[in-house]
Amino acid sequence: MTDIRFDALCIGNAICDVFAHVEDDFLVREDLIKGSMRLIDTEEAVRLYDKMGQTVRVSGGSAGNTAAGIASLGGTPAFFGKVASDELGDSYFHDMKGTGVHFETPRLNGGTPTARSMILITPDGERTMNTYLGACTEFGPADVDPDVVAASAITYMEGYLWDPEEAKKAFLEAAKIAHANGRKVGITLSDSFCVDRYRAEFTGLLRDGVVDVMFANEHEIKALYETADLDTAIAAARESGAMTALTLGENGAMAITREETIKVTAQKVDEVVDLTGAGDLFASGFLFGLARDYDLKSAAELGCLCAANVIGHVGARPETALKQIAGQAGFEV
Repeated sequence: MTDIRFDALCIGNAICDVFAHVEDDFLVREDLIKGSMRLIDTEEAVRLYDKMGQTVRVSGGSAGNTAAGIASLGGTPAFFGKVASDELGDSYFHDMKGTGVHFETPRLNGGTPTARSMILITPDGERTMNTYLGACTEFGPADVDPDVVAASAITYMEGYLWDPEEAKKAFLEAAKIAHANGRKVGITLSDSFCVDRYRAEFTGLLRDGVVDVMFANEHEIKALYETADLDTAIAAARESGAMTALTLGENGAMAITREETIKVTAQKVDEVVDLTGAGDLFASGFLFGLARDYDLKSAAELGCLCAANVIGHVGARPETALKQIAGQAGFEV
């Protein structure tokens, strides 16, 4: 069996995040649903960008954020994602390598530009995402490096990548390689709209043992099991056969298996500035914990610590080394 070189391989949309602070009435004028993520075309991307005012640009994407968080903890993450050979692609590639993430996915030459997501942050810290997928849609099985998958303790994919058919094939191929090498496979449900589109397929992944670890928040898990009652959704997750890492915002998080259900409290945050990336960074801590053989309670607590750190500033990447913060909190990192 291949030796483990990477704590986690994160597979997802390589997206440049463009942040702007707006008032709630901006969302009303633009007919946007607060807290949602919608896919937009090039024309809409240009139109909305022109209305956003002052912006901050950061390399992002859900799985990319998770990989960067693992690196900040002192871990060894890898990332699969497609960018174009353009200015944004250069920036994204440089940022990922600079954070310590193994990122060698071949770039797209000509045609579709690198993806970008325009993230509107309202005064309550909630984020509304408008995403142009661009080069991300070209990710496919040919971009899956079997050696990297085999050398990763966990292969983790974002649900957003389930939209393009070739990306779906790529994930299933990576999951097959991971399991053939005795590794775990995880998925994040990404958002409730994503769940609505692929509910049957996501539950099938759990039922068939393709996914070992599912990440979800309260809205997503209720959507998956088509219930308004959280306890009913938790009971269904318990019977799914997979481990569920469930985030509950200010109420903390849970780790759910058939054998046990563990609840941990949220970390205190002086000021919630931007909720972008909270779930992504929770996944960083939880995945790092699983890869390093933490017990489930410690893995969930580390996830909450990472999430609390990122919501105190704009952007979904850590501004201070999480390894230092986790070490001060008593974690072995």
